[in-house]
Amino acid sequence: MKITCFKAYDIRGKLVEQLDEHVAYRIGKAFAEYMQAKTVVVGGDVRLTSEPLKLSLAAGLIDGGATVTDLGMTGTEEIYFATKHLGVDGGIEVTASHNPIDYNGMKLVKTDSKPVSGDTGLFAIRDLAETYSEDDVQARLEFYSNGLVSEQRFIQGEASVDANKLKATGQYSVLDNMQPYVAHMLSYIDTANITPIKLVVNAGNGAAGDALDAIQSALDSANVPIEFIKVHHQPDGTFPNGIPNPLLPESRADTANAVIEHSANMGIAWDGDFDRCFLFDEKGDFVEGYYIVGLLAKAFLDKKPGSKIIYDPRVYWNTEDIVLNAGGIPIKSKTGHAFIKERMRADDAIYGGEMSAHHYFRDFAYCDSGMIPWLLIAELLCTTQQQLSQLVKERIAAFPSSGEINSTLADPDASIKAVLDKYEASATVVDYTDGIGLEFENWRFNLRKSNTEPVVRLNVESRADIALMEEKTAELLALLK
Repeated sequence: MKITCFKAYDIRGKLVEQLDEHVAYRIGKAFAEYMQAKTVVVGGDVRLTSEPLKLSLAAGLIDGGATVTDLGMTGTEEIYFATKHLGVDGGIEVTASHNPIDYNGMKLVKTDSKPVSGDTGLFAIRDLAETYSEDDVQARLEFYSNGLVSEQRFIQGEASVDANKLKATGQYSVLDNMQPYVAHMLSYIDTANITPIKLVVNAGNGAAGDALDAIQSALDSANVPIEFIKVHHQPDGTFPNGIPNPLLPESRADTANAVIEHSANMGIAWDGDFDRCFLFDEKGDFVEGYYIVGLLAKAFLDKKPGSKIIYDPRVYWNTEDIVLNAGGIPIKSKTGHAFIKERMRADDAIYGGEMSAHHYFRDFAYCDSGMIPWLLIAELLCTTQQQLSQLVKERIAAFPSSGEINSTLADPDASIKAVLDKYEASATVVDYTDGIGLEFENWRFNLRKSNTEPVVRLNVESRADIALMEEKTAELLALLK
């Protein structure tokens, strides 16, 4: 059987066509066998198919020789945390994050929450999963089943694998790991620094709501004066307010409007599995993740001078400037969570950030978290007694950027070549760390093909010259198209 849902860093595919309970079982069995994993934690986001996929995955893991601990509905970072905290051999989150509603997928880590990517076993797992006989897979799913469901009932979230039959093996159990997770989240701040602050939080009907409630309960018990205004808070796998993806401008209005309506100090919105968080200032304006990277880098360097900071090569002049002036060591890494995590481990970096709102932390097993960033920024607002707009205003003016612009092109390679033909000879720096990055005296750009989508991504920034940045952005887009 050919399996087509494996990507460079994770698993994502269209339901039924690419990913169903049979494929999930195959992945589980192959993961356990290839990784020789004896203990694995699993969880799933709020999508209706996440539960049936997770139970079939668990069946495969058990048949591959693993004991499975099911954390229930989780965000991806809860799996990262549990894998390290519980000392197990691997962890798998069933999630499609911000992908369309007819998709689902998985994110895999091995011991110590090290990422499993195409370079570190992901494709080998796929190849092994393809070798299992369909008759054997069918027979094993029927063994664990409460009655095989129809395609439509699967899409609506009905599971065929019976959790009680999994438990009967003695290799499946359910665990609530929220308390130690929350304690770890709150270890990143000194709650005594928090002065009265009002935050709008938009879970997008995704998995973030339950984790946030647990964090709020701990904060309330410690009399920490944070008021939460909750938007689209209840988990709902039908996503009645749209797929949560605040990277899209059309997905930001509800958070921005709530910030203005409630006179909040900051707005926070998450994607579906909350491994990314997006921030809005007190005016309701969206703050590009690029500038949050700089704020967090400075916050860590204030506490741990001389530390190493990892950043991605799409836009970085602001980050480099902040890190160098704060006495840190800036280190450029290829874009993508697997590359960032590997580089962070190799250099023992304290923090790493991508403009796409992925933020990585040494003390979080070098993994990305969507909860740690807003806690740190909230603390920063309180200790500086400044608004978020004030904290980023000078940095935006010093290094204005276009934000990431995606273009669907008929011939991406030809378009990129046209850009190189025009600009490469006059560039002072040509960087192939990730895509192509060309630098000039007062502006630079990065152009790269997506690893996961049929698009070319453009980022442009300048030194204190918004007009130049806008001019060059328009020029490059015209040339690409």
